[in-house]
Amino acid sequence: MTPNKPTDTLSFKPNEFAVAQPIDIAGSVSYADGSVVSRTLKKNEGGTVTLFSFDTGQGLSEHSAPFDAIVQILDGEAELTIGGKTITAVAGEMVIMPANIPHALEAKKRFKMMLIMVKA
Repeated sequence: MTPNKPTDTLSFKPNEFAVAQPIDIAGSVSYADGSVVSRTLKKNEGGTVTLFSFDTGQGLSEHSAPFDAIVQILDGEAELTIGGKTITAVAGEMVIMPANIPHALEAKKRFKMMLIMVKA
């Protein structure tokens, strides 16, 4: 029996990825020099799942959202500021950002993350 190969995640469109197949999440979004890259994996009325890559020095300015968000660091290291408190998260760690609390992030080093927005 041949082991399952990961799905070629670079060819799927939002909401069209293979079900019951392993997906190389970190490999599904590439780094780009001097840029932030995003890729939506799933979007519906209940929320979204989006992959991001940030080159060193890139980030998202302070903002808030009316629903909870979960950040899963996939590669590298991120500096997040949530409600005025700054923390560092590395690959394999998860951070919960509560609804209506201002938050921002910056790439002191390149990093990739999966953002899960929970609307319902």
